[in-house]
Amino acid sequence: MTAPSRCPALLIAAPASGQGKTTVTAALARLHARQGRRVRVFKCGPDFLDPFWHTLASGAPVHQLDLWMTGEADCRARLHQAAREADLILVEGVMGLYDGQPSAADLARHFGLPVLAVIDASAMAGTFGALAHGLQHYQDGLPWAGVLANRAGSARHAGMLQRGLREPEHWLGALSRNPALVLPERHLGLVAATELHDALQRLDAAADALADTPLGRMTLDELRLRWRVDFAPPATNPPMPALLQGRTVAVARDAAFCFLYAANLECLQALGARLVFFSPLTDSVLPVCDAVWLPGGYPELHAARLAANHGLRDSLRAHVAAGRPLWAECGGMMALFERLTDGEGLTHALWGLLPGSVTLQKRLAALGPQALQIDDAELRGHTFHYSTCDTPLRPRWRTRPPGGGPVAGEGEAVYQQGSIVASYFHAWFPSAPPLVARLFGAGQQQSEALAA
Repeated sequence: MTAPSRCPALLIAAPASGQGKTTVTAALARLHARQGRRVRVFKCGPDFLDPFWHTLASGAPVHQLDLWMTGEADCRARLHQAAREADLILVEGVMGLYDGQPSAADLARHFGLPVLAVIDASAMAGTFGALAHGLQHYQDGLPWAGVLANRAGSARHAGMLQRGLREPEHWLGALSRNPALVLPERHLGLVAATELHDALQRLDAAADALADTPLGRMTLDELRLRWRVDFAPPATNPPMPALLQGRTVAVARDAAFCFLYAANLECLQALGARLVFFSPLTDSVLPVCDAVWLPGGYPELHAARLAANHGLRDSLRAHVAAGRPLWAECGGMMALFERLTDGEGLTHALWGLLPGSVTLQKRLAALGPQALQIDDAELRGHTFHYSTCDTPLRPRWRTRPPGGGPVAGEGEAVYQQGSIVASYFHAWFPSAPPLVARLFGAGQQQSEALAA
């Protein structure tokens, strides 16, 4: 039997979103990567945007860990493999430490990950200690590393925060209030690091600030002594069948379509698919392919350019007319409708492969874990979008949340028209590889495969 893999590890959490845990995680990864250490970063829960920053900071791919969406076995396998290769493992939590089912705290307890709490202390003093104590002891059995104060007003303020802790050894330092350490945001979350020319400089500034804290000054030996975790080996699974062997999948990838889980690409390759990439913003024709994947992203920010790309629109129409599969999720689906009204109220004529229109809203339209059940297969994932669609199409399927209850009454619609399958649903491909292979036309045309 394979022996456990040992590696220092931290789960960086917070009382709520917006406390600075992404900045601290990326800064810590960058600080150690600059010193030549091998750092592996994971993101707890579904998220496309934070991993852009962690990939840049660590220089390594970033995968998701979620006890429901990705599953315990997948989490165990990825952590065990990372511990075999890395000097340090970092896991960024999601929302607040105890938010969600399962929560970041559940993940920490399950795998023995020591929790580093990042708390925005800009408007508190003694309450900082109470909040840290509550986070540590709210549920029994939580591995604990300590607490880092973010956005402290001064050295005197930081001292007040430190004195408020019941356990002084849990103080890991403070970062000062500094606009240069704030990562820019938009309606779906952080701006992707790939969109900013100074992204690495921002991370270096954050890493430099963290280097002046007790956490940042720790050597690798100190990290191993304090927070080494033994990651148990995963069970041996049979190899994935090459259901897409000999098929080429064209994947849209650019600033408009950038919500791609690395694990989804790896899953398609493990199924035997050859992947080719194209840009709907700049390419006028599809690559030669058997199937197309239009992932989520920001079509609303690039609607004018997408609408003007008549060549790609016609190429997609020819692809669908030939009965070849097209899987479109969230932003990918939005671009397929006839019209898109953006956040400024401007309406653009989009590609028109699906009847109807989408309109960007001021508030979040849907958020949460979702599952798509087709026959006896369950494809897990999530939904997160600000737009709504108006279409005469009737859903072929609907997703559901964990436990089977409704979301906003009915769950996300999954539409099928010809060889197109489209939804706001973001899928986690490794949760149901055979169903994913069917969606991409394994062995036969998609419409026949799904009707079987």
